[in-house]
Amino acid sequence: MKRRSADIITSLEAKGIDAVMITSAVNRRYYSGFTGSNGVVVLSRKGRVLFTDFRYTIQAKEQCAPYGCEVREVARAIGRSDVEALLREFGAKRVAFEDEAMTVAEFEAYRDMPFELVPASAEINGGRLVKNAYEISEMQRAQAIADAAFSDLLKVVKVGMTEKQVRNELDYYLRRHGADENSFDTIVGSGPNGALCHAYPGERKLSSGDLVVVDFGARVNGYCSDMTRTFAMGEPCEELRRIYDIVLRAQLHCLDVLKPNMRAADLDKAARDIITEAGYGENFGHSLGHGFGLEIHERPYASTRSEDILVPGSTITVEPGIYIEGLGGVRIEDCCVLTEDGYINLCTTPKQLIIL
Repeated sequence: MKRRSADIITSLEAKGIDAVMITSAVNRRYYSGFTGSNGVVVLSRKGRVLFTDFRYTIQAKEQCAPYGCEVREVARAIGRSDVEALLREFGAKRVAFEDEAMTVAEFEAYRDMPFELVPASAEINGGRLVKNAYEISEMQRAQAIADAAFSDLLKVVKVGMTEKQVRNELDYYLRRHGADENSFDTIVGSGPNGALCHAYPGERKLSSGDLVVVDFGARVNGYCSDMTRTFAMGEPCEELRRIYDIVLRAQLHCLDVLKPNMRAADLDKAARDIITEAGYGENFGHSLGHGFGLEIHERPYASTRSEDILVPGSTITVEPGIYIEGLGGVRIEDCCVLTEDGYINLCTTPKQLIIL
């Protein structure tokens, strides 16, 4: 944490900024260690301070002390006066803030402070782009839990179960294997519902011949995993089998070409070209992938318009899909970490079509 704080302070000082005000939960955690729901962190060359209220002071001191972040107890509604007094103490004139995370009401509360507020979400979030060994190990743990949970799910899922029941079973297995919580709400889309990219599990019962799209992840110590698998309830029809094979070919090709320092847009193109040449380009309407870490969606982004570079230490999901209204859909997703000479695929679950 000390290194993280020092790095962002140094980076922003080069732009003439004297202090950083952090208000989002994810960046409070990243730069101070604090996991509570209420707090403001102020970072400066002259000190690092977390403001929080009585409910969290003991927790905050335990979490922040190892990283040299001072904890100051204030009222539950952390006020402008608390932050302003500290910034005056630090002699700040230009203060960076999280413009992408702050609500209008929050901004109104701070905008009249006698400092220049400088939008800096890109720089503050950018500190999380490259993961260290500890972060990677936590994401590996999270993905191992997801793989194990999916393996257990396949032993119990059957024709006649509802999508909600499939979701509930999978969520149970995630926690049984050690997840603190889900990375996001589990997606289950069966039969025609598989064409909904982010299908919300409903009362539809799994039927013979269905493809079932399951997108889920585990969170461990704040760090996320993310995977999608599509399996069949009995033999699927010819077109569903064909689109499964196309998506699998596109996904495996992306993994073949994935390498450090490549353009994320080129990775997206690698999948999109295969799917388009097969005649299903209009049925692949989302981007290929996204980074993950303390958030399930973070930089870099692999899309047609992305300008991101997949640098060593960054993460990326590889998740092409084809979705046909009224018939169903297929998505296959792995989550990967770029290294100096290649990448680590955190997923271990096989991708050949499983027919139950």
